[in-house]
Amino acid sequence: MGWEMEDIWVEKYRPATLDDVVGQPDIVERLKAYVKARNIPHMLFAGPPGTGKTTCAIALARELFGDNWKASFHELNASDERGIDVVRTQIKEYARTAPANDVGFKIIFLDEADSLTSEAQAALRRTMEKFSRTCRFILSCNYSSKIIDPIQSRCAIFRFRALTDVDVKDRLRHIAEREGREVTEEALNAIAYLASGDMRKAINFLQMAAAISDKITEDAVYQATGVAKREEVIGMLKHVLSGDFLKARSILDRMIVELGLSAEDIVKQVHRAIYDLPIDDRHKVELIDRTGEIEFRIVEGANERIQLDALLAHFYFVGKRMEDQST
Repeated sequence: MGWEMEDIWVEKYRPATLDDVVGQPDIVERLKAYVKARNIPHMLFAGPPGTGKTTCAIALARELFGDNWKASFHELNASDERGIDVVRTQIKEYARTAPANDVGFKIIFLDEADSLTSEAQAALRRTMEKFSRTCRFILSCNYSSKIIDPIQSRCAIFRFRALTDVDVKDRLRHIAEREGREVTEEALNAIAYLASGDMRKAINFLQMAAAISDKITEDAVYQATGVAKREEVIGMLKHVLSGDFLKARSILDRMIVELGLSAEDIVKQVHRAIYDLPIDDRHKVELIDRTGEIEFRIVEGANERIQLDALLAHFYFVGKRMEDQST
């Protein structure tokens, strides 16, 4: 038992081919067509973290260039060096050298391209135009709206979607089986809920839970991730809506003291739990609106404990109003 640092499951089980990529069938089909044609345009991969953007770029390079793919694939993370210098030096230097393959071009994969300043993006646009014959760019970002229009118009845009719980659980079962670990259905449901469509996060959670217990259970998952159980958060909100403010506050205390959750973590969990409450949509909308207001105050530096108590107080008043309306 235990987590060997050189054996990180996210990398160990990263799909090596496009066929192995999970949850993005339309994108995979388009990329396979490019491999067949042995030609690709500049591309923009946009979507949430952990949905396969980097994996698809590497798998595409492997299938295009074969065993020596690393010689024709240059990966840069734009969030490390956001300025214009990285475009003028590193990217330009690599782009202008001749490709060492029979395909006729190299690939520059620029991860987190939405971190680049607008000046750097403008310089990148010119580099993309100038060296397009020998070098193709794949830009990866969470938000395509942060990429300037001249770059977007030069790229084929691929929109990656968050993975479904079914896709996530199928992949986790496969990994657990390969690792010889038993994993319960409740544990898989908990990981899928916590990961919210992020496969990287889900696999990390699985490995963290496996480091605690040979049999991966729901309790091991919550213990490893340091997150309050979904039922506990819903229970806290039900208590306060029914008028038991002090009971709800004691549950909140436990989350803060025993689990060590930050106010932002708790607010995020409260936000998700609101959708599962047995109340009408009008009240859900009001509670979500107030939750957003509280989250903003916390981010801006307001006292976390006071803001969390204020959020519970608002739930209490909504509960009282619901009670008055039903009598």
